[in-house]
Amino acid sequence: MTVTLTEKAEFRLRTFIHGSAPEANAPTKGIRISVKDGGCSGYEYAMDVTSSPQPDDLVIQQGRVLVYVDAKSAPLLEGIVVDFVEGVMESGFKFTNPNATDNCSCGKSFKAGDCTPTGIPCS
Repeated sequence: MTVTLTEKAEFRLRTFIHGSAPEANAPTKGIRISVKDGGCSGYEYAMDVTSSPQPDDLVIQQGRVLVYVDAKSAPLLEGIVVDFVEGVMESGFKFTNPNATDNCSCGKSFKAGDCTPTGIPCS
């Protein structure tokens, strides 16, 4: 399983991890990445700070950040690159997913071939 965090993404994620309470220094504290049905393209990315990963999560060490990948989401996240962009109009995490056959203009949802569920129109 390959998940890559850019240097900026790793720095921002470390900030979130160390800034969240109460178990800020827990040795298992990390970021859990998953995919869920939703978004305007069908699948939506999810990232959460966690100190208690699920038993079937895949564990990846990226620099000084533990990344937990939901096992069911792993095929859709294989090879993903997570970056953090800062700009005048928008700032946030950007996902570059080699499994995506189409992306929503918001950058937070994607399609993955014929297996994609029905999207929810942007409002």
